[in-house]
Amino acid sequence: MPPDFTQERTQIPSTDPFRVPWTSAFIEDAFGVSIVLGVDNARQIFRWVPPGRFLMGSPLAEPERGGAELLHEVTLSRGFWLADTACTQAFWTGVWPVNPSHFQDNAQNPVENVAWHDAQRFIAELNRRLPGLEARLPSEAEWEYACRAGTTTPFSFGDKVTTEQVNYHGAYPYAGGQKGIYRERTVPAASLPANPWGLREMHGNVWEWCADWYADYRAEPQLDPRGPGFGKMRVLRGGTWSDPARYSRSATRSRIEPAYRPRSTGFRLALGYR
Repeated sequence: MPPDFTQERTQIPSTDPFRVPWTSAFIEDAFGVSIVLGVDNARQIFRWVPPGRFLMGSPLAEPERGGAELLHEVTLSRGFWLADTACTQAFWTGVWPVNPSHFQDNAQNPVENVAWHDAQRFIAELNRRLPGLEARLPSEAEWEYACRAGTTTPFSFGDKVTTEQVNYHGAYPYAGGQKGIYRERTVPAASLPANPWGLREMHGNVWEWCADWYADYRAEPQLDPRGPGFGKMRVLRGGTWSDPARYSRSATRSRIEPAYRPRSTGFRLALGYR
C-alpha cells in the first residue's frame, strides 16, 4: 500500500519556487494545498502532489486490463504541481490565438483536437510569457500517481464507476456494471467529482498527453521514470467521452504519433521539477 502523505499534502516547502507574483491565490482545503494561475482573463488551479511511492500498472486479476500494464514499483522523489483539470479552451485562448476544438459551445470545455506538438508549443508560449514558471506535461508515472491519489483499485473511485462520476460511453460499463448515459461529447472541466487529491476528470472526458515516449514497462523498481529517450508514439492517459469505461481505468495506457490530432485528445499541465 502507498504511504500516507496527508501531512506532506498540506505543507509546501518554504523554498517552493512558485510563490511568485503571477499566482493570484493560495488555497488550502480538504484536498490539500493549491495555487491559482491567471493568464489574461482565464485561471487554472494547480494542486500540490507530494513525493511518494506507488505500484504502477495493474494486477493480473484486474478485469479488462491491457497487456502493457506490468505491475511495478515507482518512486517519485520530488513533488510537483498538477492542474486540477485538463486545460480548458478559455485558458488555451488566453495564451494561443486559435481554438482548435470541436466542442466550442462552452469556454470551460477542455481544449481538444490537440497534437502533442501543439501542447508543447502552447507550453513554450506560456513559459515565455511567465518567466520561471516551468510549465510542462506530466510524465506518465506522475500522471498515474496523481490519478490514483493513493488508491490501488481500477479507478480512484473504487472497483466500478458510473457516468455520474466519469464521462465515458455509458453503453459500455466496466466489468458488468450498470449501463449509463452516453453524452456523445466532452463535459466542462470540473463538472464531475474530484478524486481524493482534488483532481477532476482524470478518468474519461479527453485523453491527456504525457511527456513520455511510449515503451513497455520494466519489471524492476523505478525512480523518477521519464520513458525512453526516443520513440515513435507518445503516451496518452485517462480515456475519453467516446470510449468504454475500461479505457478510463487508472492503469490504462494508449499511444499515438505526436503529430496526430484526434477530437478526443487534450492535456493537463504540470509545474515544477523536470
